[in-house]
Amino acid sequence: MKNYYRFAICILLVFLAGRTPTASAQTSPAQGAQQFAALGEMKLQNGSVIQDFRLGYRTLGILNAGKSNAILWPSWLGGKSEDLLQFLGPGKVVDTTNYFVVLVDAIGNGVSSSPSNSSKQPLMKFPAFTIRDMVEAEHRLLTEVLHISHLRAVMGISMGGMQTFEWAVAYPDFMDLAVPMAGSPQSTSFDKLLWAAEIDAIELDPAWNNGNPTGPLARGFAVSEEIDQMTLTSPAYRVAHTTPKDFDAFLADLKKRAVGDGGAASNQIRQREAIISLDIPGEFGLTLAESAKKVRAKLFVVVSPQDHHVNPIPAREFADAIAATIVTLDSTCGHISLACISVGPTVARFLADPASVHSETLHDGVNH
Repeated sequence: MKNYYRFAICILLVFLAGRTPTASAQTSPAQGAQQFAALGEMKLQNGSVIQDFRLGYRTLGILNAGKSNAILWPSWLGGKSEDLLQFLGPGKVVDTTNYFVVLVDAIGNGVSSSPSNSSKQPLMKFPAFTIRDMVEAEHRLLTEVLHISHLRAVMGISMGGMQTFEWAVAYPDFMDLAVPMAGSPQSTSFDKLLWAAEIDAIELDPAWNNGNPTGPLARGFAVSEEIDQMTLTSPAYRVAHTTPKDFDAFLADLKKRAVGDGGAASNQIRQREAIISLDIPGEFGLTLAESAKKVRAKLFVVVSPQDHHVNPIPAREFADAIAATIVTLDSTCGHISLACISVGPTVARFLADPASVHSETLHDGVNH
């Protein structure tokens, strides 16, 4: 599905709002280049193993002598580390003149080991994995490959925010700051219904053929994308942005872009299954409040009350349990409220001085 790539582009425009452009210095070709960590066998939480596991990543900036300025930023659902490059650099969300940033391709995104690129475990032979498995892979990258034992911050959007919550609970002493945006520590029944419906839509395509694809899954991807678009924003947003007269053209364009093969379908299914299984409190045998109290990092949570893609209630309850800083985005843009309200400057300020940022509600003057 393409909406997460469009999501990245539109977030950039607003994340940078209010920031003064700064001339970018010449950087080495290695800065931001795609790299891979060959980690051998990757044992998963369910006991399965990903063979010949490779984790994609990119680094920007310079790690200081004390190794105290590293920031980890994992990708969102279907997203790639390449999509995150636009947020980094002088005057942007994360200033790479001050921080060493590690961008990570989450398991199953088609860059890191995934159903679509595994020769030994192709398509649905690729084992099911979890958000915690993504975090464990990232932990191995940092400690075994980059030799980093502590982070200034972990941050992420959507599924990247889920990984951020997981990091903060599973490795509470590993980072100073945690910034989950439009993420969650626990999938609600509504979240599970959404992702299960999208998986069902893909698997009901005749070309899926019970996991043995016979061709492009145009019908399955189209229906899955229709479901996705219903929840990506809000009813009010869709009504305001697509008139009844324009609907046929809107739908036709959506279907035209919703294409994919068996590899893409398998990637999407496995990453959605990971989100469906997300339950950090259950993972540790704790209540939501108890799991929040394991966090030692300063937590800065960004939520949108009208987010129908990732239910905001668990994130808010998690933050409230430890009186963490919460920025609430009042917008009909829902899950993509980060693209409609400028938060980037606030995030940048929190990374530099957490005490300078306080809980507040930001209002969308356009989409409201």
